[in-house]
Amino acid sequence: MTEPALATGGNSVLSPQEERILNGISIGLVGESAQSKRSRVHKMLEGFRDQPIQLNVERAVLFTDSFKQTEGQPIVLRWAKAMANILENHSIYIEEDTIVVGSAGPKGRYSIIYPELAGSMFSRVEELKPTQPGDSMSISEEEIRIMRDELKPYWSTKQYHKAFGRALPDDTRELVKGKHIITCTAISRHMLAWTHDYEKVLKRGIADIRLEALNRLSTLDPFNPGEMVEKKPFLEAVVMTCDAIIKFAHRYADLARETAAETSDETRKNELLEIAEICDWVPENPARTFREAVQSQWFIQTISRFEQRMGGTVSNGRMDQYFYSYYKADIEAGRITDDDVLLLLETLWMGMAKCVETYQSPGKMSFTEGYAHWEAVTIGGQTPDGRDATNELSYLMLQSKREFPLNYPDLSARIHSQTPDEFLLATTETIKEGAGFPKLFFDEEIIPLLVSKGGEVEEANDYCICGCAEAKMVNRDAITTGCAWVNLGALVEMALYDGTVKRHEKRFGVNTGDAREFTSFDQLWNAFKRQAESLMKHVFIQQYIADKMKSQFFASPMNSMLHDLCMESCTDMHNGPVEGAVYLGFFDTIGFGTAIDSLAAIKKLVFDDKTITMAQMLEALDSNFVGKEDIQKLCLKAPKYGNNDPYADNIGRDIEAMFAEITHNRKTAMGGELDVRYVTITSHVPFGSIVGATPDGRLAGEAVSDGIAPSQGVDQNGPTASLMSVGNTRVASYKERAARLLNIKLSPSAVADDAGTRNLMSLIRTACDLKLWHLQFNIINRDTLVAAQQEPEKYKDLLVRVAGYSAYFVDLTPQLQNEIIQRTEHRF
Repeated sequence: MTEPALATGGNSVLSPQEERILNGISIGLVGESAQSKRSRVHKMLEGFRDQPIQLNVERAVLFTDSFKQTEGQPIVLRWAKAMANILENHSIYIEEDTIVVGSAGPKGRYSIIYPELAGSMFSRVEELKPTQPGDSMSISEEEIRIMRDELKPYWSTKQYHKAFGRALPDDTRELVKGKHIITCTAISRHMLAWTHDYEKVLKRGIADIRLEALNRLSTLDPFNPGEMVEKKPFLEAVVMTCDAIIKFAHRYADLARETAAETSDETRKNELLEIAEICDWVPENPARTFREAVQSQWFIQTISRFEQRMGGTVSNGRMDQYFYSYYKADIEAGRITDDDVLLLLETLWMGMAKCVETYQSPGKMSFTEGYAHWEAVTIGGQTPDGRDATNELSYLMLQSKREFPLNYPDLSARIHSQTPDEFLLATTETIKEGAGFPKLFFDEEIIPLLVSKGGEVEEANDYCICGCAEAKMVNRDAITTGCAWVNLGALVEMALYDGTVKRHEKRFGVNTGDAREFTSFDQLWNAFKRQAESLMKHVFIQQYIADKMKSQFFASPMNSMLHDLCMESCTDMHNGPVEGAVYLGFFDTIGFGTAIDSLAAIKKLVFDDKTITMAQMLEALDSNFVGKEDIQKLCLKAPKYGNNDPYADNIGRDIEAMFAEITHNRKTAMGGELDVRYVTITSHVPFGSIVGATPDGRLAGEAVSDGIAPSQGVDQNGPTASLMSVGNTRVASYKERAARLLNIKLSPSAVADDAGTRNLMSLIRTACDLKLWHLQFNIINRDTLVAAQQEPEKYKDLLVRVAGYSAYFVDLTPQLQNEIIQRTEHRF
């Protein structure tokens, strides 16, 4: 039997994460000091990853029961009543040793069922079986019965995705229906990833928001039908939601007192009584201390999970900013220490880790592999008036990320030209841990773009990250509808095969002629452009219908009441356009590097050098390069994006300009724009599965490139050259562009010691100078990844940066594991 590969692979340089795994250190806080000072968090981590994920059907039952009783009422009122039913009746508990309470599910890890959304659960409920001991998922016979007999019959004709599908024109429906050519994401979530205005709750309290709604109700004109039909239900829903939130917190206060009365341990009894006092006060009233602020924020975050599914889940905004005044006051008064702060924050991180947004089977190819959810916390950046914003909390959160071993939260650091070296050093040392945190965002690109799209300078300076790589202006941005993904690998194939995608054996595009008869690259480019325009028409159509139909099915009274513009106009977020709001919509192009390299190979080999004919190229592609290995070698050696080579990079720039031009000045149903974006999550794997061999030398079925990154393994001139290529393809003459997600993999030896740290800091400064949008790192040895495939149990705690989030390598499909292994491992 062959011995598994050693993680060291003869290389003595390992990341700290690799060292811990190789030494058999089980998951827990990192370092004796952290384990000693925050022992209760260390205890919570014991066996956490071994807990099965439980299905939360209770939210679905309570939501459905309420909806059955409110047929015909305004949707915003129906949603508020359903939320009240959930918050007043959903089971609650207080776990042993916790000091921050609140959960949207049962004890341990859980996944919420949203019956009003599309999902494969109902379609295959007849096939479900109760899980057995040792399974990663937990589902009982009773839960299966509830889904089959109670939930499915009611929702079978009422789900948004079914009405959406019926409303699409036939040709658009054919394209977006599971073909992986265009994928609509609006039907799988209520809205995009989002960040609430937590600071509003901390400073004002829910009671004051309730009072604002009551005052607005009292001023409505009873003879104005618009106000009575539209504004009155919204404001009533806000009042109802505020009452439910306050009752939810008070339920925890009552439970804490009941538990304290049954507790013999005096220390724990006093903790429970303090929890009761805090829950009686917040979020109903303004927070007075750091601990109250944390508890108030967590209640809002928990309730948000009950209300709706937001993309990759609800984000946390600029936590180092809105918590800072409470931190500073408590530190100066001697009420709290930094270790107390870390304990409270890491209790939040544990709460986030328990909610698994995507209920899926491990090892199954999907768009969100590895139970993906990313509760983004934004640190650093600038203040609204343009000063550097880093503070003590920024550094404490970086420290926690080095010492807290789970992949929550998804820490995001904002970098700008005046970012202090001290903060950049702490950020770099955290990245060197090897778990993929924090991901980086650059103000020099993002802030001017947000201003160009309608944000005030102060709002743009105050942006936060949510989702994989989205930048949000709290209280200005109001886009909610999920975007579409466009498969550029399939688009290349359509340009070569007269609009046909070979895997589906069907023409989905327009007639652009037999590529064998093309006599110039311009002809191929025109075919590529015409196919892109054909697909984009369907992207616009499906997005328009998704936008227009949502208000008939969804509402979000809590989310809306926390948005200034929604409250001013008395409009639910889903019932836009909201007056004064900016709608920053987008579509994602998947396989950018694959498309660039494929077009570059044809331009070089067929038209410029005339090494082979187009007929020979197509024959090689049709055979998946079997018997045509000589042509594949030529394709692999052709110019490649990611090497600072103008030959390839200029094609990438033309692709971005093409999409920006197509969408330029075209408005959505909400009056916003659709920007070209490059955020794949893990869609590049299933998208690649339907694309045949491509002219860049890629084999049929292999993943296409991810994000804005070069194709796997082709960027051979070092990480700086990769950054240069990304910068070279950026088309600054258009504002119709958004997130450009960039993964870079570095060998741990490349960042070892002080010299490696300085090199990494310099690379980050270069990305900032180039005005990139985003940058994130895998610091890991290839041999470690190979060993993890061979001995998954030994490497079950190995975190890798996948896309805009980190996940456990062993939870990913072999296809995605191989894609990560194949990414270039750079050395400086």
